[in-house]
Amino acid sequence: MLTDTQLVDLGREAVLVAAMMCAPLLIAALLAGLIVGLLQALTSVQELTLTFVPKVAAMLVVFSLSASYMVGLALRLFDDRVIPIIG
Repeated sequence: MLTDTQLVDLGREAVLVAAMMCAPLLIAALLAGLIVGLLQALTSVQELTLTFVPKVAAMLVVFSLSASYMVGLALRLFDDRVIPIIG
């Protein structure tokens, strides 16, 4: 049976793993937005699609590079914490 403490620990660890999985994508979007924002401020070009397309492209590149890392984190969480509780 799962105690309250174990449930809270599992939830905390799941949130931490989710944050670690999202971090590369969020950092890529932040950096792409910062660079495009600086370029827009320097050139006085205010186009909405100019900010959207580089962010999506950067996130797709980072996702393709870090997908194995994200899957590894999720599998490690399930192997170490969830499956022993179920079994």
